[in-house]
Amino acid sequence: MLTSAQREQIVAILDAGADLTIATVRADGYPQATTVSYASEGLNIYFGTWTKSQKALNLAKCDKVSATIDLPYQDWSQIRGLSLGGRARRVADPAEMAKVGALMFKKFPQLGAFVQADNAEMALFRIDAEVFSILDYSKGFGHTELAQV
Repeated sequence: MLTSAQREQIVAILDAGADLTIATVRADGYPQATTVSYASEGLNIYFGTWTKSQKALNLAKCDKVSATIDLPYQDWSQIRGLSLGGRARRVADPAEMAKVGALMFKKFPQLGAFVQADNAEMALFRIDAEVFSILDYSKGFGHTELAQV
């Protein structure tokens, strides 16, 4: 079970990161890994993509995902990051969509130059993690902690 210390570590890494690599399941059964920018609130992780992107099409068929977040480091003793497994669901509630939009624009002010807020071709997703692996090499080379949500 997730401890309060683990939750604090996970939230700190989510807050510090900007991009994650998400793996979805393609129709042919192969995994597909894609890098996306994300915003988070607590353990809730959000990303946007085009409705016709391969990852959106993959998620429409199978919502299972794996993802990694790696923070920048100078040497291996500073490696910190997360890997996680869970499910990604398209955000449909207008209030949650507005909240996610505000989170994304706060974290990425340049977003307005690339995406219009009312763009119908854009889909927002929330990743609901079921398990995290917390990487923290400052506690020893290869140190990881498994945390069930």
